[in-house]
Amino acid sequence: MSQPSIAIKIDVDTERGTKIGVPNLIQLLKAQNIPATFYVSLGPDNTGRAIQRIFRPGFLKKVSRTNVISTYGIRTLLNGILFPGPHIGKRHCNLLRSIKEQGFTVGIHAYDHQKWQDNVLKMDAKTIAIELQKALAEFKKIYATPCQTAAAPGWQINAKALTIYDNANFTFASDCRGKYPFYPKIDDQIFKTLQIPTTLPTLDELLGLPELSLEKLIDHYLSLLQIEHPNVLTIHAELEGMKYLQWFTEFLAVLKKRNVLFKTLKECAAGYNSICNLGQGEIPGRSGLLAKQL
Repeated sequence: MSQPSIAIKIDVDTERGTKIGVPNLIQLLKAQNIPATFYVSLGPDNTGRAIQRIFRPGFLKKVSRTNVISTYGIRTLLNGILFPGPHIGKRHCNLLRSIKEQGFTVGIHAYDHQKWQDNVLKMDAKTIAIELQKALAEFKKIYATPCQTAAAPGWQINAKALTIYDNANFTFASDCRGKYPFYPKIDDQIFKTLQIPTTLPTLDELLGLPELSLEKLIDHYLSLLQIEHPNVLTIHAELEGMKYLQWFTEFLAVLKKRNVLFKTLKECAAGYNSICNLGQGEIPGRSGLLAKQL
């Protein structure tokens, strides 16, 4: 019987997650010899401006379940409101560079994480291109090489942004939720950048559910692993890299004990050439709409 495989995708949303969560995860993954792909935010951390999401269906319920204040810290939640958003790329260029030096794949999550997640679907193509270009320039400044991959904040992506991805010649991207890697199609347009979707629920989508205590989450994840396609788990530097680091350490140990094969996202792409529609939909435990493989 074939064994399941899993790829770890790490979203780094904030300056605090960069400073604390990233080193923790590097140390853990290196010690366990587990590959991962880090998607980093490179510009100002304006997390506090996400307060506008209060009007999205399900947002307050998610906030109460995941204890946002203890996860992100008061200072982070005031960035961009009472305090200027700290520029992550400038403050932590050596730390960001060390991710790649330690052998991990690194891609762009965003220049301004909050701005992209909350506004990209309302931006025109020129504004999106400017925002992505700022991220590409910062990436090249830090890593001295062009970026090859990106993962949109909050799984917020559309045809305008995917066209710009194609022009940037990305090798692959991970901007949506779904079942297996595919080339996205929106209306009559097929894009050349392969999408490797997140296939598993994220930790913050499961935390606080009455039927799933923290102790039951590992068994729940094991029950969701598919064998016919690679499993992709998105974790967050601010969660699994900090408050839930011990839980994540135990989860990785169980996966190893079950002989689950760890892959990179790039390895997950091998052999997939299907074309699938990409649309918008809901995901249990997450507020608002996000990109989904249809």
